[in-house]
Amino acid sequence: MGLPTVWFVGAGPGDPDLITLKGNELLTTADVLIYAGSLVNPLLVERSSALVKLDSWGMNIESMVSIMVDAALAGKKVVRLHSGDPSLYGSIVEQIVEIERHGVEVQIVPGVSSLFAASAALKTQYTLKGVSETLIVTRPAGDTLEEDDIARLSESGASMVIFLGTDKLPAIVDKLRCPRETPAAVIYHASWPDQKIVRGCVGDIARKASEAGIHKTALIVIGDIVEPMERYHRSVLYS
Repeated sequence: MGLPTVWFVGAGPGDPDLITLKGNELLTTADVLIYAGSLVNPLLVERSSALVKLDSWGMNIESMVSIMVDAALAGKKVVRLHSGDPSLYGSIVEQIVEIERHGVEVQIVPGVSSLFAASAALKTQYTLKGVSETLIVTRPAGDTLEEDDIARLSESGASMVIFLGTDKLPAIVDKLRCPRETPAAVIYHASWPDQKIVRGCVGDIARKASEAGIHKTALIVIGDIVEPMERYHRSVLYS
């Protein structure tokens, strides 16, 4: 018999069919499920046969860890369900450190990040020959981050995806040092049934997003890959 284990599973971006096969198997057979509140599609929570299902919204790390450790040590299959992929803004390391301190193993099952659901919605790719060979993933300063690197990073010309910033969009675009005509998009609830896409440029995207009623739960994508059709070079691989 293996060590007691807590499974960290990426739920995917929203569409319940975008969870991995392994993640879905763990989800459906879990005894204890702790899920990331409204960020996880409720259809996934309903899919789980767990007798204990807890919304982690408002819970601190100590209380979550205590529940997960106690259940794992009791021989239960414990799943911690994170939105998207746990490695992006998932705060998993601080949970893992505490869990392993109690002699409980942690295994991670990757998920489809919302940043990939966003590129799918835009029908584009973040790295595109002749347009951008680099993708920057970042977030703005806020309650849990004193300073950000958005201004400096925006000078590179790379594709940018900004998490956790929809409510700060006017302040974000004011920081950007790329040309104001640089294409930009805001994708609300990528892959969910109520997905909404707003396209524009750095100079007008904040106004357009506000007019569309988008103020939270969206990704900000900046760069020529938002509108790449007349900019890309054909890949040598398929020439």
